[in-house]
Amino acid sequence: MADNFNFELVSPERLLLSEQVIEVVIPATEGEMTVMANHAPTMTTIKPGVVTVKLASGQVTKYVVFGGFADVLPTGCTLLAESAVPLSEIAPDTLTKRIDEARKELEGVEHHEHRTKLEQYLSELTNLNGVLVAA
Repeated sequence: MADNFNFELVSPERLLLSEQVIEVVIPATEGEMTVMANHAPTMTTIKPGVVTVKLASGQVTKYVVFGGFADVLPTGCTLLAESAVPLSEIAPDTLTKRIDEARKELEGVEHHEHRTKLEQYLSELTNLNGVLVAA
């Protein structure tokens, strides 16, 4: 039987979850990452995506995050999201609005590094939109 550990999902608006969990799958910028008890200490940035949480009770919950970072320790994991919402509460037009805003911002950007980051963000949002529409 897998050990439990404490997981917290925090956004600027609220604490979304603080529970004992079995595992958490997070959308790290280098690829999806599964965190379990006794994980090696790690810090990673988060890209827009879905966080899947398997609670100690066995129930699985999902959240949509729009960037941030995660601090992983052997005894727990804290994900500080730029913005987060339970998957069940996300409105169909939420991602469309964010994609449109990113496209508008991209039109006026001249600095190469900022343009590259915006293009990457837009790509991640578009990919996330495709995943959520297919689900």
